[in-house]
Amino acid sequence: MKNIKLKVARVEKDLSQEELAKLIGVARQTIGLIELGKYNPTLSLCISICKALSKTLDDIFWEE
Repeated sequence: MKNIKLKVARVEKDLSQEELAKLIGVARQTIGLIELGKYNPTLSLCISICKALSKTLDDIFWEE
């Protein structure tokens, strides 16, 4: 399942996949795969992403 909420939050912060990846210390491909729903990030990676985007885990990773 695609993670549209991650992409929207990233775009709202005016960050490219590359910029977000550098902020949290992962490869750009990792961000792309998470957005495509092809990579299941660890909890610590989810937390890092949320902190970088000023969002909560619920905002980005909770399925409704």
